[in-house]
Amino acid sequence: MSYSCLTKQEEVKKLFTSCKTAEERYELIISLGRKTPAMNPIEKNLKNLVEGCQSKLYLHASFKEGVLEFSIDSDALISKGLAAVLLMLYDKESPEIIIKHPPTVLAELGIFSSLSPTRVNGLKSLYLKMQKIALQYVA
Repeated sequence: MSYSCLTKQEEVKKLFTSCKTAEERYELIISLGRKTPAMNPIEKNLKNLVEGCQSKLYLHASFKEGVLEFSIDSDALISKGLAAVLLMLYDKESPEIIIKHPPTVLAELGIFSSLSPTRVNGLKSLYLKMQKIALQYVA
């Protein structure tokens, strides 16, 4: 695993370690959603819509200098916050890292167990879409 990917996972762990309950995790996730910049409205289109998500969630990607840069947006703060966590892990990473290193830190932190099945499905769908985009750029 690359140094930056390991570092990002540790940063996410540190961010969530102060959360002792599922409610505190939700509050932090919603806060992350609020802090994440809105996506360019032009990028909110069917191509960027994440299928399998309870709310409307959009993912836009661009490939620059060997790394993928992502932007996200959603009509629900909880979805946007969950997407922001994946953004923290995979934004500006190489396609190979995104493909080979699933977000295991989410299970370690108990985030999946705090979510409804439809939210878990949406988060998994978002990561799957990130992987599919990354596959397009693997050398």
